[in-house]
Amino acid sequence: MSFPRQQARTQRFSIGVPRAFQISPDGRRVAFLRGRDGVDTATCLWVHDTEAGTDTVVADPRALGADDEDLPPEERARRERLRESGGGIVSYSVDEAFTRAVFTLSGRLFYVDLVGDDTAPRELPAATPVVDPRVSPAGDRIAYVSGGAVRVLDIAAAEPDHGDRPVAEPDGPDVTWGLAELVAAEEMGRYRGFWWAPDGSALAVARVDESGVNTWYVSDPGNPGLEPTALRYPPAGGANADVRLAVFPVGPAGGGRPEPVWVEWDREALPYLATVGWTTGPDGTPTVVFTAQSRDQRTLTLFSADPATGLVAESRTESDGVWVELMPGVPAYTGAGDLVWIGREAGGERRVYVGDAPVSPADVYVRGVVDVDGDRILYSGSPAGSPGDVSLWLVELDTGLAAPVEVPGHGCSRSADSGAHSGLRSGRLRGDTLVVQHRSMDFPGTRTVVLRGAGTETRRACSEIESLAEAPDLPEPRVEFWRAGERRIPSALVLPSWYREELRPLPVLMAPYGGPHAQRVLNARGAYLTAQWYAEQGFAVLIADGRGTPGLGVEWEQSVHLDLASPVLEDQVAALEDAAERFDCLDVSRVGIHGWSFGGYLAALAVLRRPDVFHAAVAGAPVIDWELYDTHYTERYLGTPGGDPQVYARSSLLAEAGRLERPLMMIHGLADDNVAFAHTQRMSSALMAAGRPHTVLPLSGVTHSPSDPTVAENLMLLQVEFLKENLRGEG
Repeated sequence: MSFPRQQARTQRFSIGVPRAFQISPDGRRVAFLRGRDGVDTATCLWVHDTEAGTDTVVADPRALGADDEDLPPEERARRERLRESGGGIVSYSVDEAFTRAVFTLSGRLFYVDLVGDDTAPRELPAATPVVDPRVSPAGDRIAYVSGGAVRVLDIAAAEPDHGDRPVAEPDGPDVTWGLAELVAAEEMGRYRGFWWAPDGSALAVARVDESGVNTWYVSDPGNPGLEPTALRYPPAGGANADVRLAVFPVGPAGGGRPEPVWVEWDREALPYLATVGWTTGPDGTPTVVFTAQSRDQRTLTLFSADPATGLVAESRTESDGVWVELMPGVPAYTGAGDLVWIGREAGGERRVYVGDAPVSPADVYVRGVVDVDGDRILYSGSPAGSPGDVSLWLVELDTGLAAPVEVPGHGCSRSADSGAHSGLRSGRLRGDTLVVQHRSMDFPGTRTVVLRGAGTETRRACSEIESLAEAPDLPEPRVEFWRAGERRIPSALVLPSWYREELRPLPVLMAPYGGPHAQRVLNARGAYLTAQWYAEQGFAVLIADGRGTPGLGVEWEQSVHLDLASPVLEDQVAALEDAAERFDCLDVSRVGIHGWSFGGYLAALAVLRRPDVFHAAVAGAPVIDWELYDTHYTERYLGTPGGDPQVYARSSLLAEAGRLERPLMMIHGLADDNVAFAHTQRMSSALMAAGRPHTVLPLSGVTHSPSDPTVAENLMLLQVEFLKENLRGEG
C-alpha cells in the first residue's frame, strides 16, 4: 500500500491513538476514546484501569447500530469547526463522580453507567437530532441541543419521554440557543453554547441571533439537483452575530418552563463572548464567570455574574495596543477560589498567574492552562529557546512545587525518554492522577502514560494506555534542525533516506503553514511524515516557522500586525537563503512551495511576489482576498477594511494576478465553509483577465480539508507530478 493511501485511510495516523481523557475522582479509572485498530473509524468509548493496566470497551457504536451518514447538519458543522474527521463516538461527557457517561450517535442520545453490574449502553427517547449532549454534575439529567433549542431530560424519570422538555427555544427565525456561532468555534476556541452549574441547579446558555449576518451560499456543482446550503458568514468589516447570555433554572420535570435571567454587559464595547463557565464561592454558591472581548480585540474583560439576578461585576481586564490573545484554559479557579489567569505585563511575555502572583517562570513561553484541580495547576509551554518542544509544568500551591513533568521511559521505567522537556506533551490532571501524552523525535507515534501520585516524590503507580495506530510505511524521518538567518527562524530540512552527498543537488520544496496559531517545526516524528514522503520522491523539503507563528514570544507573533504578507514571505526567503549556505545538497534554481489554508495563501504569494526565488506553487484552499475571510481572525491582524484600505491591499493577492509568471495550481473544496471557494474563483478570474495560465483543481463535496481517502491520496500524487513537471530544469 502506498504511503498516501495509508495516511489517508488512517486519517494521518490518528485513528487508534487514545484521546479525550476523563479521570475518576479516586484516580483509578480513566475514560478515553479510541478505535479498535489503526483504521477503525467507529471510535469506541473505553475505560482504563490504572491499577490493573487494562482497557475495557464500554460503548461500541457498531453494536448500537450507529451510522455516521445520518449526522444532523449542526453536528457536521460542529465537527468541521473542530476539524474532527473521525466517526463513531467523537465526544462524550461524564458526571462529577464518574458514574455515568453520555454521548450521541447519528443524532440519537445514549448513556452508559460506568459503575454497577448493568453497564450496557442505553438509548434515551430524546427529541432528534441530538447535538452536544452534556450530563449534569450529579449525573441525573442530560442537557442537549435539538432544533436550535436547549432541552433537558431526567434519566430516572418515568417513561416514555423521561421528562424531556425545552429550557430555551428559538424566539426568531435566525435565533439558536446553545450552539456556538461560526467565529466562536472557528477562531475563539469556544465550541459550546451551554454550561451546567456545579450543583446542577441551572444552565448558562448562549443565545445567538444571526439575522444581521451576511448569508452566503455553498453549492455543489457536481450535484446540480441539490439546493445550495445557506450559511451565515461574517466577512471582515461585516456584521457579527448578536450573542447574549442567560441563566435558566433547571427544576424537576413538570415544573413549567423556566424564565431566563439575563446576564447583561456592555455588548457594544465587548461584543465577543469568548468563554463561559461557573465557579463556586466560599459559601458554596455557584457564580457564572465569562470573558468578553472588544471588536478590535485589544481589550478582554473577565466578569462574574449572580445567576439569580444577572448582576455583573468586572473581575479583571487585559489590554494590549496590538491585540489580546485568547489563551486556552482560562479563566480557572483553585479549590480556594483564587483566579488562575494568563496575563502579560507591559512589554513582557505571557505568564500564568494565581491571583496577582505569577507561578510560571518569566523565560517560559506559556501556551495554556491544561487543568486546575484543587491547589494544583498543570500548564503547557515551551522552554526558552526551544519553540519546537511543548512541555508540561505542574504547580502545587501548598508545597511550592513548580517543576516540569518528566515522562517515564517505555514500560514505566524510571529513566525519562528524552529529558524533561523534549518533544510534545499534552495531559489531564485530577487529584493525584496525571495522564500525559508524549510525542518525540526519539520514538514513533504517541505514548500515553498514566501517573498516580503525580507531583509527589514517590510515584505510587504508572501504567500505559496503548496506541493502536498503524506504523507508517515510510523510512524514519531524516531531519536537520536549526535557527535560520539573523532572525533565527525555527527551521527544519527533510532529506530523502537514500540521498548521498555525491548525488546531484535536490530541488527544494518549501512546505510552510507560516501563519498565526500553527507551528510546523516541532520535535516529533509525526510532524514530518508527509514531508518525508515528498522527500522520498526526490525533494529536499524545507519547513520554516517565520514571524507570526507561535512558540517564541508575543513580539514575534505580533510582527504580522497590519501586514500578513511581507513578513511571512521575507522569512521564507531568509530561511531558504540560510539553508542554501548551510547545505550543499540544495538546488535553489528549482524551488517549489506548497501549503494549505494560510499555507496556500503563502504559496500563491510566493510565486506572485518573488518569482526570482520560487519557481512553482501549489496553493490549497488559499485565502486570496482577506475581505472575504471572517471578522474575528482577519480584523485581529488587519483591522477593518474601512479603517485603512491600504492594509488590506498590501495583503490581498487579486491585484497582483497580472504578475504571475510561474506555474500555479490552486486546489479548493467546493463545499468549504471556512475559506470559501470564492477565493480561488476570483483569483482564477483575475488571472484569466490578465492572460496568465494557471491550474485550478475544484473538489466536489469537499470542505476545508479533504477527508475521503481516495481524494486525499490522489491530491498528494497530483501535487508531486505537478511539482516534478515544473521543477525539471533551470528556473
